[in-house]
Amino acid sequence: MTPPDGGAAPAYGIQLPVQSQSTLYAEPWEAAAGPEDLLALARAAEHAGFAYLATCDHVAVPRRLAPAMGTVWYDPVATLAYLAAATTRIRLLSHVAIVGLRHPLLTAKQYATLDHLSGGRLILGVGAGHVREEFEALGVDFGQRGAVLDEAIDALRATLGPDEFPSHHGKFHDFEGLGQRPRPAQERVPVWVGGSSSAAVRRAALKGDGWLPQGDPRDRLPAQIDRLRRLRAEAGIAQPLTVGAITEPLYVGTPEWEVGRRTLSGAPDALAESLRAYPAMGVHQIQVRFRSRSRTELVDQIQAFGAEVAPHLT
Repeated sequence: MTPPDGGAAPAYGIQLPVQSQSTLYAEPWEAAAGPEDLLALARAAEHAGFAYLATCDHVAVPRRLAPAMGTVWYDPVATLAYLAAATTRIRLLSHVAIVGLRHPLLTAKQYATLDHLSGGRLILGVGAGHVREEFEALGVDFGQRGAVLDEAIDALRATLGPDEFPSHHGKFHDFEGLGQRPRPAQERVPVWVGGSSSAAVRRAALKGDGWLPQGDPRDRLPAQIDRLRRLRAEAGIAQPLTVGAITEPLYVGTPEWEVGRRTLSGAPDALAESLRAYPAMGVHQIQVRFRSRSRTELVDQIQAFGAEVAPHLT
């Protein structure tokens, strides 16, 4: 996804409900939802002009975190492949894949196949992870996760590139002479780096094609974006960086139920006016999430945003 020119409307995408059900954001109706709901929402988002669908990644959630995180976390590769077969245009984003949990050759095999099958629609979002027990269960050093991710990005650049026999020689992984086909359909799979810590922002600036913040409020974004630009300029990196933001929860129209203090609601033009603050900061794509009480209401919200809010984001 190429960043829009200055003054252009930002792209807009959505992390799908149902596939991850943290108690921090899941709606009650999602508990009984399933594959047919994911399909309906993915198709609605594509028809409404959304740029991407996003899914999360956790292998296993420990008991101590289950009350907050829940244990419903669909596998991102399987889920995105399922949705790819039901859509034609919309991009497929892992937000984010904890690539340090898996060997780069395994990650590359999965995501290269996904990109091949979807006709080049993958955006690989990566992050360091935060659940110690998850790393320990899979035999990965939690304390080294940042360094592992740094190297994994380099290894994935090679394994998701055009070479049938990629090579990588690093501290954590060393391989060459091992062929993998099919290759990705894209010549260069975009890698968006997630996280808002100092280390994550630096990683995005120096190694990413995009940055996926993790819940930064509006007033914190300008300083983060300035740092991204400064680090990238100091490193002499000329390629554009797609800067993202996660908006406040949204509800298009006047809700007849309690949607929460942080939720932005109201007339489409008022919502668009508020959201235009993001591109004014230098944000190229916004990830939106809607409050809803059912799949039907969420589809209506997606359609209303695409038809009535998005045209006014410029």
